[in-house]
Amino acid sequence: MRHVSILITNEAVLASIVDPRIIFTGVNDFLAAAGKPPAFNLQLVGLHKEVKLHGGLFSVHTDAVLSDVKKTDLIIIPAFGGDMATSIKRNEEFIPWIVDQYYKGAEVASLCVGAFLLAETDLLNGKECSTHWRFANEFREMFPDVTLVDDRIVTEQKGLYSSGGATSYWNLLLYLVEKYAGRDMSIMAAKMFALEIDRKSQSPFIMFNGQKTHEDEPIKKAQEFIEANITEKISVEDLAMKYAIGKRHFERRFKKATNNSPLEYIQRVKMEAAKKHLESSRKNVNEVMYDVGYSDTKAFRTVFKKITGLSPVEYRNKYNKES
Repeated sequence: MRHVSILITNEAVLASIVDPRIIFTGVNDFLAAAGKPPAFNLQLVGLHKEVKLHGGLFSVHTDAVLSDVKKTDLIIIPAFGGDMATSIKRNEEFIPWIVDQYYKGAEVASLCVGAFLLAETDLLNGKECSTHWRFANEFREMFPDVTLVDDRIVTEQKGLYSSGGATSYWNLLLYLVEKYAGRDMSIMAAKMFALEIDRKSQSPFIMFNGQKTHEDEPIKKAQEFIEANITEKISVEDLAMKYAIGKRHFERRFKKATNNSPLEYIQRVKMEAAKKHLESSRKNVNEVMYDVGYSDTKAFRTVFKKITGLSPVEYRNKYNKES
């Protein structure tokens, strides 16, 4: 039986505490009904016996305080709200304990933006990580030694797990159920909680918002030019010439400032515009393609699927109410 410590962090999102508790206790119930022993011994672990959340609207009574837990098998770091740097500061007492438990053999799983606290331990340095797509730029700025994988829902590297945005953490929880209790229990949990099992990408949900917090003004102007000229065919050479920067130097500066190459940025801006057309208009795929400056159907579909994980038709069917 695995000992699972669900951390009750300051500023924690209540659902990301309740949901892992529900799914793991549910699996224990399934096993009990089958005459089998439980797979998980769950504890809510905090810095204090009572932790107030959401401005004091809710209180969580912990099963144990951090100093009482000498050994655990799996640590769940919930999502938290507010300013990321401030929330990390308010939870810094958890960090040495997490590191100590990891080196004693525990595995650690972060849910959504709980990845910020996991990254603060330095355990993720040189490794891949997922988090909510909305916080991708901020995460990269704060943790340049961690490889953020924007589109992935679940990452696993050397006993460190992370999940994509919001409720996509259910897929990580199913993944952990399968690892510790078997595929049958994972399928049972997916059916009981009406979850889509084995979902791997959060690409369809990502809304691209170009990184503009940098101080490189010519690159910022280039970004604004790209966004204002979606219907035009824009080349990297043209952009470099427009802002009087050598092509290779321009590409290096653009990548450093935005975390995208100029070509990637152009593609992502155009595909974001295409997504909005497909979500809200009656235009067919070819009309949308021309509206965002593409004339090659194959190229448009290839780039669209690469960025969203869906074909243009699949995307429209999924998100356009009229279709």
